[in-house]
Amino acid sequence: MDILKAATDWAKAELFSTPFFMLFGMAFLVASIGFWQLGKTEMARAYIIPTLVAGCLLLIIGLGLFFTNRSRITQFEKAYQTDAAAFVDAELERAQATLKEYDTIVFTAIPIIIIACALVLLLVSSPIWRASMITTIAMLVVILLVDGTAHARIDGYNKQLQLAAKEMNT
Repeated sequence: MDILKAATDWAKAELFSTPFFMLFGMAFLVASIGFWQLGKTEMARAYIIPTLVAGCLLLIIGLGLFFTNRSRITQFEKAYQTDAAAFVDAELERAQATLKEYDTIVFTAIPIIIIACALVLLLVSSPIWRASMITTIAMLVVILLVDGTAHARIDGYNKQLQLAAKEMNT
């Protein structure tokens, strides 16, 4: 098993995935501009700031993940060439920590926040609060969609790392 190839393939798949955050971020920004230019009702005007904020946050997330994963590709090769066993151990530890973060944040906290936003949506009638809650729910759904696929990829990568660690220890 070539764990360096698996690590590089994982990072390249992440490079393909993270621009979706940026794509959705741009869509939110375009929506914000649309609400600003075309919004006639109070409710439509209330979406301007929430969609602007959500778009900026998604762009920041996407850019941060993109540049982090892009730099990992070259770091992987250097770390593997220096000490393959230490590389596998470090990656295994990182992958397992990331999986725990996904379980805590993406698959527990985000659904709870979505439920809380939905409850607030039922209880308030102010346009800015409604627009904020709907936009927050939409942004969190985007994060769930993109991170759901990222979770599956890192889970598979983690399994490959576990196999490589066993092979190196035998």
